[in-house]
Amino acid sequence: MKKKQSSLVDRVPNWMWLLLSFLAAMLLWYILSIIPKTSRAFPNQFVVLSSIATMIQRGVLHTDIGSSLISAGAGYAFGFIIALPVAILMAWYRPVKYIIEPWIQFIRNIPPLAYVPLIVIAAGVGRRPQIIVITIATFLIMCVTIYQGVVNVDETLIKAARVLGANDKDIFARVIAPATLPFILTAVRLGASVALTTLIAAESTGASAGLGMRIRSLNSNFETAPMLLYIIIIGIIGITVEKIIKTLERRLTGWQEKREI
Repeated sequence: MKKKQSSLVDRVPNWMWLLLSFLAAMLLWYILSIIPKTSRAFPNQFVVLSSIATMIQRGVLHTDIGSSLISAGAGYAFGFIIALPVAILMAWYRPVKYIIEPWIQFIRNIPPLAYVPLIVIAAGVGRRPQIIVITIATFLIMCVTIYQGVVNVDETLIKAARVLGANDKDIFARVIAPATLPFILTAVRLGASVALTTLIAAESTGASAGLGMRIRSLNSNFETAPMLLYIIIIGIIGITVEKIIKTLERRLTGWQEKREI
């Protein structure tokens, strides 16, 4: 019986599952739009789509998307640039680990909204505090993920490299880097997700444009249709970035065996 179910699932192409998932989501959305208690929060698809023209007429849609992409992209890049060497140093040198790791564990449990006011006081309003907030959030998740990758490298490989005369530089280039690459790419994917989920907090720093800022503004005016549109746009950007990173991951780690479900 189990084999018959498995073969039936295998015969259905992936695009069909994706279509079924999409249709189920659209049906659920439509049901929520006609239930009196949820209809105000979830206007139907046609109302949300019509809000695209409304936001374009206001001249804010492209500006908001561009502003958010710049802030999220810059914070994400800075977070990765800082996280990579810090994670490697933490995993390789105990004093660095003992000094830095407790603070990383401490800060990563604090929601970004809690320290946004302090960053605004220190850095002022505008794009700078947005980038700082996103940098902190992405650094924390990427640093922990990369660190776990480095410490999980087989110690036998490192000892064998040392016996063969390899120095720290050779070990990093020929042993640590290849073994840690899947963890680095996982960190890159998680960091991209965190950069987008931190947008709301980051753009509460007195931003004049941005997806997160506009969602808060629309919420204040109870404009649920364009607000839902902006939430969907953030989701589309997120899934697009994730698909790009997964494609890159498949090309760079094609040698790695993975369990297929």
